[in-house]
Amino acid sequence: MTGGQAPRPILAASLACFRDGKVLIARRVREPGRGLWSLPGGRIEFGETAMEAARRELMEETGVSAEILGLAEVVEAIRRNDGGDALSHAVIFAYCGRWTAGEASVGDEADAIAWVGPDEIGGYETTEGLARVIERAAALAKEAGS
Repeated sequence: MTGGQAPRPILAASLACFRDGKVLIARRVREPGRGLWSLPGGRIEFGETAMEAARRELMEETGVSAEILGLAEVVEAIRRNDGGDALSHAVIFAYCGRWTAGEASVGDEADAIAWVGPDEIGGYETTEGLARVIERAAALAKEAGS
């Protein structure tokens, strides 16, 4: 605790970017989730909307731009110690989007990226709940004709 304030959840945003029926995932190089595949994403900056953060993080991490189609899910990632006390808490706005420009490449936050079919995600070691988020995002993308 700093200055007597209780810890608060971190607000973050991610983006399930679809292109030709496949979604872009990235393997994280930093904690939390180092070595796991996830959607590109990160913290929402002060004064930035969650949608703006999702698009910015996608561009920073992969070099890809996307049009937001909708909110797929709100994920609460809470890590706890053996006693059940919260160690970290993030609220992640997971958006669905359609690729508009850019060729995906790795950046500072990912050591590998892949375009995968939503039904192929089971073959990857992923962050908790990623398959569910991608399934919901894929349904949104399908409704939008992507």
